[in-house]
Amino acid sequence: MDFLKTTDQDFAAKFSALVNNRRESRVDVSVAVQEIIANVKVRGDEAIREYTSCFDNHSPTSFGLSQKAITYYAQQCSADITTALEFAAERITAFHQKQVPQNFVYTDSVGVNLSLNWVPLSTVGIYVPGGRASYPSSVLMNALPAKIAGVRRIIMTVPTPNGKINPAVLAAAQVAGITEIYCIGGAQAIAALAYGTASIAPVDKIIGPGNAYVTEAKRQVHGTVGIDNIAGPSEILVVADDKNNPEWIAWDLLSQAEHDPCAQSILITDSIDFAQTVIDSIAGILPCLSTRKVADASWKEHGAVIVVDNLDASIPLVNQLAPEHLELCVDDPHQLAQHIRCAGSIFLGRYTPEAIGDYVGGPNHVLPTARSARFSSGLSIYDFMKRITYLECGKQSLQKIGKAAVILAEAEGLPAHARSISTRLQ
Repeated sequence: MDFLKTTDQDFAAKFSALVNNRRESRVDVSVAVQEIIANVKVRGDEAIREYTSCFDNHSPTSFGLSQKAITYYAQQCSADITTALEFAAERITAFHQKQVPQNFVYTDSVGVNLSLNWVPLSTVGIYVPGGRASYPSSVLMNALPAKIAGVRRIIMTVPTPNGKINPAVLAAAQVAGITEIYCIGGAQAIAALAYGTASIAPVDKIIGPGNAYVTEAKRQVHGTVGIDNIAGPSEILVVADDKNNPEWIAWDLLSQAEHDPCAQSILITDSIDFAQTVIDSIAGILPCLSTRKVADASWKEHGAVIVVDNLDASIPLVNQLAPEHLELCVDDPHQLAQHIRCAGSIFLGRYTPEAIGDYVGGPNHVLPTARSARFSSGLSIYDFMKRITYLECGKQSLQKIGKAAVILAEAEGLPAHARSISTRLQ
């Protein structure tokens, strides 16, 4: 864990190192993934079956789950969890319904008709991890915006190591209305979604997190299909004053550290005493945490505490770090938030832990990582829609705008472009 103070002479260098710290896997899997994708493209289901047997120790007679099987597994989920999933789905749906964009059409001052229509993607594939990161909440966060956008075919792939599957994942799929589910994972699942096999029709876009192999596979098939993003390890940045309960802040930091040894948790505060109390609280909590091994590795290797002179001094630091999750645990979080331009999602006040947003807040928890919040946003229904523009000129309106277009085409050395317009002006 790094302890930085803005008054330190070497603060700029240390902070720069923190900002530029790359926490991705140091293992290069690109060649292995390339081979898997190529094999699936050529051999299809046969290759999928071999990889599933090898990597998941599972040889299903059929990749697809029947409706009877989906219902059976979903019913193994406790009633409390199913009820919580339904509650979360209601809130996620309500928030994302407000994102539905409007088409528009108008005629400009010279008589040209212009319009724009939003149309949903035809088919989307959702990748759901099946190992340590098997999260039913992510099923809801990925599937519900797609449904609201109007995607007609939503399919899900989920690995089943040793033939086992998390019942809550299938319960979430039922709540989200997903009926096409395949028990495959890894880079081979991404290849199947992108290129199709005899039993799996290809999709237009692939979304959902995964391990290094899944992430690299998404990178390699991008262009053949769309993808949501190249996700990195989770991260949280908490800006807090000394009026907070230090144990609350400690839990907030550990809530992300327990995701992955490469996850990052950072505290920025204007009180050195409060900073030390939070550090002590983390040390006291870790031995009792069931996820201690992961959380401890994350905190020791990638955690950081930064002490600033005043909370306003945290603003440029936050914008440079561009965190996935940002908590503003201060007296006036709204005032501070209006200066933040780079964050995936912002959690305002002392009673809004980031974890509430992971489940039942409403906004999507699929967010940009690795400083990509500088230029990208969290998942929304816009990720499942595309825009088509329309342009209609009549004889009179073409006369009014065509000459300028001819001039520009000739300036660019494109005579056919120019004649395509000018021949209609004569």
